[in-house]
Amino acid sequence: MFYRGKYTDGADGREMGAKRQRIIDQGPSFYGNSPGSSFMYTAPPPPYSYVSQPPPFPVVRLRGLPFDCTETDVAEFFHGLDIVDVLFVHKNSKFTGEAFCVLGYPLQVDFALQKNRQNMGRRYVEVFRSKRQEYYKAIANEVADARGSSPRRNAPRVKSSDEAKESAEHTGILRLRGLPFSAGKDDIMEFFKDFVLSEDAVHIVLNSEGRPSGEAFVEFTNAEDSKAAMSKDRMTLGSRYIELFPSFSEEMEEAISRGRWNFLY
Repeated sequence: MFYRGKYTDGADGREMGAKRQRIIDQGPSFYGNSPGSSFMYTAPPPPYSYVSQPPPFPVVRLRGLPFDCTETDVAEFFHGLDIVDVLFVHKNSKFTGEAFCVLGYPLQVDFALQKNRQNMGRRYVEVFRSKRQEYYKAIANEVADARGSSPRRNAPRVKSSDEAKESAEHTGILRLRGLPFSAGKDDIMEFFKDFVLSEDAVHIVLNSEGRPSGEAFVEFTNAEDSKAAMSKDRMTLGSRYIELFPSFSEEMEEAISRGRWNFLY
């Protein structure tokens, strides 16, 4: 079991499987309504009440994790929070860079969300609210993937991020995430060397300090090319794997303008 970012027994987290099963078996009663003495933060009163309804399931989803990420890395990333379970998501036995993290108490979700877009190693990690059903579905998928089969057909289905990408409408623009901070336009053009691109079609997004943020947008000749370019999703550029997302002109222009504004002001 994890506690405050460390294993209580100094082991490698092998108790996590048993804890995960208890979460499933006991449901909401596994969690108390109050963090008690183990909760190290002094938080304002929550915006919701647990009197008339059970507390929300305290789980968050992480995206953009390093491929060599471990449970200990996640615990250190959320240092100070009570980590009950870390479930890494795989597809065809390969780590997707995503994970679910179950926390000790519902109030801790808000503190976990404050870690959104902070770095783990050289990669920044996105943190999202999640739901009990998504976490359970991920467990079922992991079991099925390990057995080389599919989950039960009547199990509730949650659309994965890969399925969302596949079903997204293509406009000819892709958003790149996870770029090395040293990557330039020529590196991105080389990454997409099978497609005809000009430097003007590559837009590197800057952060608040006017430095590369690790994101970029690429304008392809047409929607067919951007859809075909999705075959490069999660391929490496240098030592980092690059995530690709279908995008649109409004999102691209907003990100570019925000970077310029931050750089000027």
